This record gives sequence, structure tokens and C-alpha cells, in this order.
Amino acid sequence: MVKKGADSAAERLVRGSLKNFTPYQPILPPEEGETVAGRIVKLDGNENVYGCSPRVREALQSFGSYHVYPDPEQKALRRALQEYTGLDASHIVAGAGSDELIDLSLRLVLEPGDRVIDCIPTFGMYSFSTQVCGGEIVQVRRTAEHDVDVEAVLNAEDDRTKVIFIASPNNPTGTLTSRDDVLKLLDTGALVIVDEAYYEFCGVTVADLVPQRDNLVVLRTFSKWAGLAAMRIGYGLFPREIAERLMTIKPPYLNSAAEIAALESLKDVDYLMGTVRALVEERERLFVMLSNILYLDPVPSEANFILCGVIQRDASMIQQELRGKGVFIRHFDTPLLRNSLRISVGKPEDTDAVVWELRTWEEMSNEA
Repeated sequence: MVKKGADSAAERLVRGSLKNFTPYQPILPPEEGETVAGRIVKLDGNENVYGCSPRVREALQSFGSYHVYPDPEQKALRRALQEYTGLDASHIVAGAGSDELIDLSLRLVLEPGDRVIDCIPTFGMYSFSTQVCGGEIVQVRRTAEHDVDVEAVLNAEDDRTKVIFIASPNNPTGTLTSRDDVLKLLDTGALVIVDEAYYEFCGVTVADLVPQRDNLVVLRTFSKWAGLAAMRIGYGLFPREIAERLMTIKPPYLNSAAEIAALESLKDVDYLMGTVRALVEERERLFVMLSNILYLDPVPSEANFILCGVIQRDASMIQQELRGKGVFIRHFDTPLLRNSLRISVGKPEDTDAVVWELRTWEEMSNEA
């Protein structure tokens, strides 16, 4: 029988800072019945709607060694990533998505009371993992144009600051951080973690700086461009010494299926970049169509999604109404993203479906 109350084990043993901890809010999968004519238009998770490489499916079907532990040193994957990134394998560590590498990086460097600067609004896992690892989060607002406010970050940085997180392109705004701004932040001496989860959709990177700077980390994922969100596989480009230390503290094994999927994806880059180009082209079409809806204020994006401010309409109501029709988009209502929607880029027919539904709100009042 589970004992509850003031003297329960959970009450006695759980860290005080985590007793009232707010969990990360992930997107929820569609429920039964939430379809339109049996079809779901799922544009709420920034997934690649074209899916993974056909090579991945074939390799997973033919693999016969699921009973054998994978290589704890990730040698094959690190060599393949060396060819893909142009950085030596000694800089590369793979993990269960970028999320694990965010967690491991913080576990490696944070002492109790250390601070992490978070440039908000941005990806919620930075704040989430910082708190789980016992760090103190320092939030610095981005500018009205959603750029990193470098001067504000420098003013917030002090001798307790261990990490500065920068997502570029940023989620959920789709905006880039310039190389010059990253260099200014590196001069603080803090560990600057640049999350390039959407790199393939823009081609802008600071990865080439990693061998030159001992406090720069670049994170990437196979979830977006390679269509492997469900496989949970990502990698980081680290200074050599940090990479070595991470390998000593991380759980020893990758998931074999995820590793196979990543390797096969790297053998089929041309195919996958074809789907990326299709999404980038569709992103531009979607942006134009959203710009022509009077109550939406879309933000130009370098990723595979578009953030829209909603004017004189209720974004939450719109999101719920569309969900009931099988069209899934993301709703934000945080202090810096009041009444906003984020729409992932899909296929042309997905764009047509979501824009059709959004246009039905064109003449409605807030009270409608």
C-alpha cells in the first residue's frame, strides 16, 4: 500500500526544489474520433510530414541483432557524422535526441546555485532540464523582433553563470542568431549551447567554430529534417575535452534501432534534403497565405514552422475548433506569447486544409 501524506516517502525523499515542479508540456497525440473523413492534418509538432528515408524502413526490417547490445562508443555513427558535419569524430557525441544531450551537458557543468541564461520565448526543455539538474534559470527577454538581446544577456551574466542557451533557428519564433552575436556570448566564458535542431531548413551554422572555441556546443537532431522524431536520436558537436567527459557520464548505449535509422539517413541525404527543400518551398507559400488572413500576424521563419500572433480573435478557441475538425496546430499563451498559434509546415494539401479552416474565422468576432 502506498503511504501518502506528510510523512510519505515521496514527501521525505524528493528534493525540495522538485516537489512543486511543473512538468514540460508536450504535444498530445490525436485521440480517437479527432479526424476529418478519416484524415488528420497534424501540424503541431514540427515533424517532417514526408517521413523518414525508405532506407530506414528496409534496414530496420532486415536487422537481426536486436538481442545484442550496441557499440557503447558509437564509432560507426560518429564516423558517419564526421563526414556529414565536417568535424572530427572526437568532437561528436550522439544521444537519445537533443533532449538527452541538453540534460547531460547541464549535469556535467552545473553545481548547486549555478545559473543558466535562457533567451525567452524559446524551447521549454532548457528551463525544464536546468531545474531538474538543480540550476537556477535566468530569463532574458528577446527583442520585439524575437532576436537575442545580446546586451541584456551580457548584463545578466555574472560569475555564477555557467551556461547560455541559444536556439537558432529559435523555437517557436523561427528566427536566427547571428554569428557575431554568438561570438560576443562566447567571450563571456560561459558554456554557450547553440541548438541547431532546424539547421537543415536554413543552412546557417556555427559548427565550424567548435574546434576553435572551448566553450561552444552545437546540438542537432534527426527528428526534423530526417523524419525520425519517434526514434529519439540526436547528436552534439562539443569541444574535445567536453565530449570525452560526456562519454564518461552518459548511459553507455544508444537504442540500436535509432542508431540504424540515423546511419541509413546519412546514407540517403540527397533524398532527405529533397523533402527539406519541399518543406522550405511550402513554408514560403504558407507564410504568404497566412499573411493574407487579416487577424493573423505571422513571423518570418527559417525553420519548418511559422508563429502567428492572433489579433482580435481567441487563439485557444481557434486551436480547439480546428482540432475538432482533425486539423492540429499549436497554441501558446505565455506572458511573451499571448494569444499565439504555431503552425508546422506540411505538404501543399496540408497548407490548403489549415488555411481553409483559418479563413472561416475571418469574419468572426472574438465572441463568436
